[in-house]
Amino acid sequence: MNYNFYGWENANVAPISDTYKGIKNPRDLYDILLNIWCRYTCAPRLRDEWSKDNITLGQCSVTAFLAQDIFGGDVYGILRPGGNYHCFNNVNGVIFDLTSEQFGDEKLDYDNCSLQTREMHFSKEEKLHRYEYLSDELRKL
Repeated sequence: MNYNFYGWENANVAPISDTYKGIKNPRDLYDILLNIWCRYTCAPRLRDEWSKDNITLGQCSVTAFLAQDIFGGDVYGILRPGGNYHCFNNVNGVIFDLTSEQFGDEKLDYDNCSLQTREMHFSKEEKLHRYEYLSDELRKL
């Protein structure tokens, strides 16, 4: 099966724990998240634009930190116009971006990006709640 998220072809990293059953690689996580991502898990500033047709819109940081829980590695951010960061994962040099589809045909530059921290992102309480929601829903499976 082909995917449209950045790095899917090489996203063969294994989970660092068995907390989330049935997830063997980032493609498995993506498949499951397709049924969990929703308007609530979208960044509030983008909710009016969110739809099932653009399901990954506004889901980047909460998804990237959830993927970090599962696969380890680091979360990096691409500085976007307006000063926000688009987050993605780097696990031992394997780069994947489960939410890159929200940008359509735009090519993002994954080089020389800034390391992102949970402290920085989760200082926004609403973002922490969205991350916890995704994590809780994933654990139910």
